Amino acid sequence: MVAQEASAPAAVGPFAALRGLLARPLASYYLLLSTVGLLVLIGMTMVFSATSLEGIAAGNTPYGSIIKQLVSACVGLVAFWICQRLPVRTYRKFAGWALMVSVLLIALVDMLGVLSALQTPANETLRNAKIGPIWADQMWLHLGPVQLQPSELGKLAFAMYAADILARRGPAVAQWRELALPLFPVSGLLFLLVGYHDLGTMLILLAMFIGILWAAGVRFRVFGAMIALGLAGVTALVMMPGKTEYRKARLAVFLDPDKADRTHEGWQARQGLEAIGSGSWFGQGLGESRLKWGRLPNGHNDFIFALIAEELGVVGCMVVVSLFAVLAYTGLRIARRVDDPFRRLVAAALTTWLVAQAIVNIGGVTGLLPITGLPLPFISDGGSALVVALAAAGVLLSFARSEPEAATALHARPPRKAVQLLWAPLPPLPRRQDAAHPPRVRRGGSDDG
Repeated sequence: MVAQEASAPAAVGPFAALRGLLARPLASYYLLLSTVGLLVLIGMTMVFSATSLEGIAAGNTPYGSIIKQLVSACVGLVAFWICQRLPVRTYRKFAGWALMVSVLLIALVDMLGVLSALQTPANETLRNAKIGPIWADQMWLHLGPVQLQPSELGKLAFAMYAADILARRGPAVAQWRELALPLFPVSGLLFLLVGYHDLGTMLILLAMFIGILWAAGVRFRVFGAMIALGLAGVTALVMMPGKTEYRKARLAVFLDPDKADRTHEGWQARQGLEAIGSGSWFGQGLGESRLKWGRLPNGHNDFIFALIAEELGVVGCMVVVSLFAVLAYTGLRIARRVDDPFRRLVAAALTTWLVAQAIVNIGGVTGLLPITGLPLPFISDGGSALVVALAAAGVLLSFARSEPEAATALHARPPRKAVQLLWAPLPPLPRRQDAAHPPRVRRGGSDDG
């Protein structure tokens, strides 16, 4: 009996310590910052491992791809720094303009894609149509030496725009007519333009839309209508002329894996599963992948999780999955704690985007979902995806500092002026607090500022 009583504190201790850490005012802030930092670090390591051999085989330096990724990460960190400093009124002011620019760029990509298909004779390699220095390659838009993916920008802009519309409506979002204009037509146009070239990104946008409607408290019958319209749109896009073959092939491989040896998509799926199976518990070792020797298509991009499994094993995969689970918990925690409706809706949308995309990517690699070609956030090779994902993380970090307890703690013991100037200014105090008389915070959380 005495032994049982003596062991009780040890059993409860770790959970009590965890609850204490999560109860600190800036817990969301530090959780998000450390999670995103670890994901980016893992991504850099795995991109170098996946691409160094390709550079050597081509007679070039093995550092070519990782240097490009490092440049994208530096640009993304600048975007991260800017976004975590901006006030809410700036996001709301420019949300509509940002979405308009994104829609125009996506429409330009689609138009150039149609022109390319029209000017290319049958059974010949696609000839890219150009308007001066501007041309498109699938989902990528080339503006002279600059290459970007407008659909990635559209995700962040859409989250801001939809949140602003719903926050302005307030309790009226329960009425269908309040959502009909202008939110639904704009969303439908964006989904259609994105889905023409990129069905996977359209599904992520749809998941974001459903997530933000749920956070806004929209009635359940609206979700039923959204799901029905989404399924109808996906079916139409799968059957779209010119896009039918490879989309049907991916779906066929998912439904019948035995076709893996007869299609490119099937070969990618089979090699991905082979990489996962060969990793065992602890993997072959960092840099020791065998399938990256030209046997795994897009191993540096949408199938980078297969290389993680091969080189780092089940343990490495669980680390990545756990980090995304922490990201999901932290993002939803921020959405639940902030007192501003706009912040709450944007946090829900951004969290849905990043976590849903990770689920779709990992599900496609492991054969649990059809392959969509979506990158793994913060980890896959790709400049636009990494820059925009880091910008979204900066927005979430700004909102984490605006949680009522976090803002109160920061005002009670504000950082030095230099820190505020170089990193982030003080967030506004919660509405229920008087800025001239901030309340005292408990001693245990005073060092979070």
